[in-house]
Amino acid sequence: MFTIAAGNTALQSVLPALGRSLGVPDSAVAAAFSVSALLWTLAAPFWANRSDRHGRRQMVLLGQAGLTASLFFCGLFLAAGINGWIAPATAFAFFVGARMLYGGFGSAAPPAVQAIVAARTSRAERTKALTLLGSAFGLGTILGPAIAPYLVLGDLWRGGPAIGLAGPALIFSIAALAMMLTVARFLPRDVDAPVSHGAAASYPSIGGQASGASVTAATAAKIEPIGYLDPRVRAWMVCGLILGHAQAMAGQVIGFLIIDRLGVPPIEAIEATGLVLMMGAGSALLAQWGIIPLLNLKPRQLMLIGLSLSAVGCFATGSATSLYGIATAYALATLGFGFSRPGFTAGSSLAVGQAAQGSVAGKVTSINGAAFILGPSIGVAFYGVWRPLPYLVAAAALALLALYGWFTLRVSAPGPEASPEQ
Repeated sequence: MFTIAAGNTALQSVLPALGRSLGVPDSAVAAAFSVSALLWTLAAPFWANRSDRHGRRQMVLLGQAGLTASLFFCGLFLAAGINGWIAPATAFAFFVGARMLYGGFGSAAPPAVQAIVAARTSRAERTKALTLLGSAFGLGTILGPAIAPYLVLGDLWRGGPAIGLAGPALIFSIAALAMMLTVARFLPRDVDAPVSHGAAASYPSIGGQASGASVTAATAAKIEPIGYLDPRVRAWMVCGLILGHAQAMAGQVIGFLIIDRLGVPPIEAIEATGLVLMMGAGSALLAQWGIIPLLNLKPRQLMLIGLSLSAVGCFATGSATSLYGIATAYALATLGFGFSRPGFTAGSSLAVGQAAQGSVAGKVTSINGAAFILGPSIGVAFYGVWRPLPYLVAAAALALLALYGWFTLRVSAPGPEASPEQ
């Protein structure tokens, strides 16, 4: 789970610099991200259902194979473009095709892994074990971008082909291959445990830390179906969709913003981008692993505090002109998202009874994933008009959403049969 998330987000973190180096439009870079996220979101429920019928081990291997092949071909085509073996536009077109391999097949592994763990744990151990898996997935989205700047390589040999920004993809493809071989060698064959099942996971994205909804979906029976517009959860779904798009816009554009604001060549901006993303990830972890448990905040409080902090942080990010300013402002924005994302998950869960927990958790997961389909492209489109615009639009949307949430999000408390998220 860690390898899947880290490999994808490491590549995402260098995409802006890659696009600028190859001379492709910023919108094409966002499209490469969006296409992969779309395929993941569409394929994840299919693979989740298929793993329950056709074997979990096969699905894990399929997901790892999709990740390995995608990263290898991404690196290969990028290296070909960097060295002038093929035209930059052609290289990036093949790169998009390689990303589709990941979007289509990478999503097969997470639900199968959940089902395997569920089959091998008692009911008392299951939630804790699946939460640990979710943490590994979330940790991968954080450490992938942090590691990526150190994987930008020089020439393959003295006077040989240059690797450059293709390095993260190629190195992580080796790690993914090693993990796939490890799974093939050591993961036991499937056991007969038809009662266990997995659930679709959100697309692993920069800033898209795990919210825990996938764990609830994997452990709860979908007895009562719930719609997105059900009056009990409608306000929570609106908040989740808008804050998710704001977060996707902020995360996707940050690499371009650093290159342009600092006025440095794309390859020299990689370390600065990694620093900013690390500070943002650290802020989100501070919120989710430190402040929230310490203060014991309720979902409505989490949402309103998070939206307010993110609005201020996004506005400050769009206005910052130095690396220190960008890093500090972006960290404030992600601190707010670190509050509001768990608030969205817990608030949606508390709004319904025990019978509807599985259905609501599935809706939360799909909302989190959907935000990273159009969010990046919308952000880059705004950025092309005026550099601060995506952050100013996100700040305005979050501020209005906080006002909306003040009047529509109801105070809730765990019931006697609360779900693990509650």
